[in-house]
Amino acid sequence: MHHKVHFKHDWMNILWEQKVPFFKVFIIVLASTYGVLYALDFYPEMKIQPSTPVVAQQLVTNTNVKIAVAPAPKKDATIVKTTSIDPFPTKLIIEKLDKTVPILNPTSNSVEALDAALLKGVARHPDSATFTKVGTMFILGHSSYLPIVHNKNYQALNGIQKLVWGDLVRIQSSDTEYLYRVEKVYQVKASLAEAEITWGKGKLIMDTCNSFGTKDDRFVVEAYLVKSYPIPSDAR
Repeated sequence: MHHKVHFKHDWMNILWEQKVPFFKVFIIVLASTYGVLYALDFYPEMKIQPSTPVVAQQLVTNTNVKIAVAPAPKKDATIVKTTSIDPFPTKLIIEKLDKTVPILNPTSNSVEALDAALLKGVARHPDSATFTKVGTMFILGHSSYLPIVHNKNYQALNGIQKLVWGDLVRIQSSDTEYLYRVEKVYQVKASLAEAEITWGKGKLIMDTCNSFGTKDDRFVVEAYLVKSYPIPSDAR
């Protein structure tokens, strides 16, 4: 049985009775308007930002982390004048995790060199920033949750997934301490893990590798430099 719809206002009843012709006219007007805007090149377009050029991309040790290194600026804007004896990091301190770990600085990015460094602590990738060349400092280290691990350096970065925004990470050279604030903490599959090395802004990326567990157990922490200050001579 067909029921006729009645509205309170007469103009709504008229519109309802003429709904099919109305929608046809609406579609024609809409298409015509879009056609005019298109002809005048006055319609919205998606802006695509150019990607950062990459000059080096390689596989790092057994972590399967791809390192994408952006070219350094032509000017020496990334070079910071400092009286620091040692531009390289030597110690990682995360008070929230009650963790103090030595940082190794291998000069080669070969698998053998990085693996050897990871047996003694965590390692700064040699293609990443130092304290005199400002940019992304990339530190990687082992992570394992087996109940018995003889070399504790296989647990060097255990627990970094517990860090949250605002937590502080301290990196020391021989005479200066650098304070970083955590911005992001996330988990990625080993096949998708990639660290982008850029220049001009103090940034820290820490990446775990679980040699004893599944290759999917990978956590990444990104932090930004807040400040630096000299270490008192009696505390070195």
